[in-house]
Amino acid sequence: MKMKFILPALTEAESPLRRPIKYSLFPPLGLATLAAYLDSSEEAEIVDQHIEELSLDDYPDIVAIEVYITNAKRAYKIADHYRCKGIFVILGGLHVTSLPDEASKHADAIFLGSAEESFPRFLKNYRRRAPQERYFSSQRSLIGIPPIRRDLIKRGLYLVPNSIVVTRGCPHHCEFCYKDAFFKNGRKSFYTQSVDDAISEIGRLPGRHLYFLDDHLLGHRRFATDLFREMQSIGRIFQGAATVDSILRGDLIEKAADAGLRSIFIGFESLNPDNLKQTNKKQNINRDYDRVINRLHELGIMINGSFVFGLDSDDSEVFKRTVDWAVKTGITTATFHIATLYPGTAFYHKMQSEQRLLTNDWDRYDTRQVVFQPVGMTAAELKDGYDSAYRDFYSWSAIARSSLFHGSLKHQLKHFFYTGGWKKFEPLWNMIIQIKKLNQTTPLLEAVLSKASRLEDGPQTKPLGKGG
Repeated sequence: MKMKFILPALTEAESPLRRPIKYSLFPPLGLATLAAYLDSSEEAEIVDQHIEELSLDDYPDIVAIEVYITNAKRAYKIADHYRCKGIFVILGGLHVTSLPDEASKHADAIFLGSAEESFPRFLKNYRRRAPQERYFSSQRSLIGIPPIRRDLIKRGLYLVPNSIVVTRGCPHHCEFCYKDAFFKNGRKSFYTQSVDDAISEIGRLPGRHLYFLDDHLLGHRRFATDLFREMQSIGRIFQGAATVDSILRGDLIEKAADAGLRSIFIGFESLNPDNLKQTNKKQNINRDYDRVINRLHELGIMINGSFVFGLDSDDSEVFKRTVDWAVKTGITTATFHIATLYPGTAFYHKMQSEQRLLTNDWDRYDTRQVVFQPVGMTAAELKDGYDSAYRDFYSWSAIARSSLFHGSLKHQLKHFFYTGGWKKFEPLWNMIIQIKKLNQTTPLLEAVLSKASRLEDGPQTKPLGKGG
């Protein structure tokens, strides 16, 4: 049996404003995880359309396609093509779980939720020539899953081939997040590997740098504590994601820094407490953002702050207010989003009930376009403000001002080159991608992520801004 796993390109990845480097960061670990369940006698192939051409002339026995909201149309076309050739097609992923009736029109079988438990059942059924049309994953566990098929990943075509996931889901329930829709069937919406399995997986990855793609690496305190303790002796440097609350609670972030954490993604989302309450982002309410920033800077951890524009308590001043705060507090990079109501989320149902949906064209649900009617501004003002936020935060003057926040020259230079390199060197990144040398930039990334701590450099003298 031969099985072909496909990640179709997101619509925005092929737009005139695309940034090729953004879509060449991480390999499709979900597909590589499923491939590990095949028998040694069975053949597997992974095709990521972001980094390579997709041939449709072949005849595998099964085609498995991962579907996100902005690749859904392309995924369905690919699925329909193979089904017309008599090939068995399965679909899974966030969008399939949110809209199973839509997806099932284009597949022989669909998978709802995480597939670590349901995919082996499908293979057993398929080999018996009795596959089901829908598979639900009700028993969720990462204990004992086979090692990811990293031999199927084309490492040289990714900036961060050493990506890894050691947990699933998130313990929180923000109304605009896909997570609750994805994990709605079953008892668990957040669970972990064993620490031993996580360390074994890390040991299979060459080099020093790792990127944890987990939604919340610090979400299970005992697991994270044990993981970081084991990692202290293996000399890795890594990046990951966590919440405002987890940074402030106890000493877990210090343990992470000791283990090699050098950069972290944090969902600040809004400086307005009313927005946090309205979207059920409880882990951010009444938390001191400035204290979070200061604690991370003291540990030498660079910050990628996430912000959402267009929530109901936002007005036309939110863009400048957010950018000014992010710059003066020394955030290294910022990721801005237009609030997007993903199907299956509480946010989507709210906008639908209030008749504020502007379109169901899934190609537009890329967090860069307005797909609902905001309250405090027009749709055009929201789009213009979003564009201006990116332009202003990543201006050379803002990058320079923000880098000067740090107490040492080393830290200032790290900030300047990391921020500038991410947004200002597009022609260079594109050339590196074209000549297929992207992973050879890893030593440079590791150098930029080298430790530079304010605690080592002396006391902080620059004032912090006031965040919310």
